[in-house]
Amino acid sequence: MYRTIHINPVRPGQPRSSVLVIYTGGTLGMIYDRQNDQLVPFDFEQILDRVPEIRRLDFELTVVVLNELLDSSNMKPANWLHMARIIGENYDAYDSFVILHGTDTMAYTASALSFLLEGLTKPVILTGAQLPIGVARSDARENFITALEIAAAQENGRPLVPEVCIYFNSLLLRGNRAKKKESVHFNAFHSENYPHLAMAGVNIEYNTPFIRPYSAESRLKVYEAMETQVIVMPLFPGISSPIVSGILGIPGLRGLVLESYGAGNAPTETWFLNALANAIDRGLVIVNVSQCDGGRVTQGRYQTSEQLDSIGVVSGSDLTVEAAITKLMFLLANEPDPDLLKNRLAEPICGEMSR
Repeated sequence: MYRTIHINPVRPGQPRSSVLVIYTGGTLGMIYDRQNDQLVPFDFEQILDRVPEIRRLDFELTVVVLNELLDSSNMKPANWLHMARIIGENYDAYDSFVILHGTDTMAYTASALSFLLEGLTKPVILTGAQLPIGVARSDARENFITALEIAAAQENGRPLVPEVCIYFNSLLLRGNRAKKKESVHFNAFHSENYPHLAMAGVNIEYNTPFIRPYSAESRLKVYEAMETQVIVMPLFPGISSPIVSGILGIPGLRGLVLESYGAGNAPTETWFLNALANAIDRGLVIVNVSQCDGGRVTQGRYQTSEQLDSIGVVSGSDLTVEAAITKLMFLLANEPDPDLLKNRLAEPICGEMSR
């Protein structure tokens, strides 16, 4: 399933922090093949040639390269489970983990891992690049080097950032609060509803009050299931009964993320509310999140959301769509009690939403 490359092995008598890098694919690891006039993945055995600064890092570095490298557009829940297993299998042997990942679905992967790695007390930092490492102006080197430094950073023997994060273009963000917002600029990721966890300039400045506190008593539990029979349904003016009925009637559908307007508002037409109510009565779990990047759902504040509350739609507060869909996948697969599932959906599990 993967091969292992040792970059900076531990030297006898010189204990150092250890970082495991998981390379899944994506733009960061591409170089230009002049012969075929295309970008191709480079061999991580040559990482020191591409990023010679690694030689100056004072910690052990090991790279796991997946046998099947993926463009992140092809990322699936099965891949999230595989990454979680790799971390679980190597958890005791390494102090922290860095995942090199394509940017397009990085926020989904970060959100999923935050739920799958319960009791995490070590850094899991996802990063990538907008330009390949083989391009002169690439952002790959800075993102990779700084992600490694943050992953390895400790104080009094404890990691500074014991949670799943995304590092990109000088900002460290909570993984399940981040969204990709840019496709052509280097500042690809934003976190509208939660402050950044660190900013890298001349020094790396940590925003300590907003970082999840370290818990020495926590023990890692890696979950092994995600439900894939879920869907996202964005609302738009003119959405029709056949469209809604078609979506809600998908065979085997178990969960739906409703992307509503503003603070959680939706049409009040009878056909629309009846369609949602009937689906909920059949056992469909529906969570309401806002189409706005900032702010939160306050279901029941306006008449246009009050009825969603009354028929059993769960308020998603300030969940991102990425966190909402992965949380729904996680809970549907791992929480058998329907009432408890809805309660947990409406409450924070690992810092993904505000109360």
